[in-house]
Amino acid sequence: MVEAYWLIGKRIVEQEQHGEDRAKYGEGILKELSQSLTVEFGKGFSYPNLRNFRQFYLTYRDFQDCYTLCSKLTWSHNRLIMRVESEEARKFYLNEAAEQGWSVRTLERNVNTFYFNRILSTKNRSNNEASGNQLEKQQPEDFIKDPYVFEFLNIPQPVSANESDIESALIENLQQFLLELGKGFSFVGRQFRLSTETDHFYIDLVFYNYLLKCFVLIDLKATKLTHQHVGQMDMYRRMFDDLKKPEDDNPTIGIILCTEKSETVVKYSIINDNPRLFATKYLPYLPSEEELIAEIEREKIKFNLLNS
Repeated sequence: MVEAYWLIGKRIVEQEQHGEDRAKYGEGILKELSQSLTVEFGKGFSYPNLRNFRQFYLTYRDFQDCYTLCSKLTWSHNRLIMRVESEEARKFYLNEAAEQGWSVRTLERNVNTFYFNRILSTKNRSNNEASGNQLEKQQPEDFIKDPYVFEFLNIPQPVSANESDIESALIENLQQFLLELGKGFSFVGRQFRLSTETDHFYIDLVFYNYLLKCFVLIDLKATKLTHQHVGQMDMYRRMFDDLKKPEDDNPTIGIILCTEKSETVVKYSIINDNPRLFATKYLPYLPSEEELIAEIEREKIKFNLLNS
């Protein structure tokens, strides 16, 4: 079906190119074509739809380049993705929506919250990732977002919930939480106990990522990041590797989710040297597009400064 829409869009553009006043001529072509196609084939060829077909063709001039992915998705999916300006981001959304079976609602939410832009791997991201990287090339930073957006928790503003409340809300909304975490995650346990001969320790949330082939530990903080948080998570991660990790698994990943990051702590703590340890911010509400873009840009600047 999407191929037929592409061909219609191609026909419209080709006819427009012969007009002297392209804008006016193109509008006339769309109206005439809408009437004739509706008479011949019935509903589905309204003026707004034909404008979408035209945009679909203009977005994917070389249709064979994306046909396999586009054809796996509904027209509603494709209509959302073709409005994404970045070609790299479009390829990412095409691949992820098809591979992960995103519903239209999930896709819309991920596009609106800049899912692609929030992935941490700003340094090494390439078109290979967007078109489906080989598993051996996937790194932890390709899965970690900054910031995470937890608007589905419905926490009133200003935020007054404590860590236990947020943890409970995430578990109650586990499906949405897993979708926000990204591909490959499965839930293992809450308040997961690690025991030595003399002590017991409890990790807030434990997941397993089958694509990275490792466990992922999450520690929730309702405050700004501190060096104590980093030391605690590093200890949990080392203990988990020693006590729980199977021999053929990759080293465990530790993620500290906090309301605000301290760049001093990030720069001068073990986080800066350990590729399996991350501190990221979470937003318990859905920010405006302007706020989210500003947040992402701030994180990019900080990331570049820390790695320069």
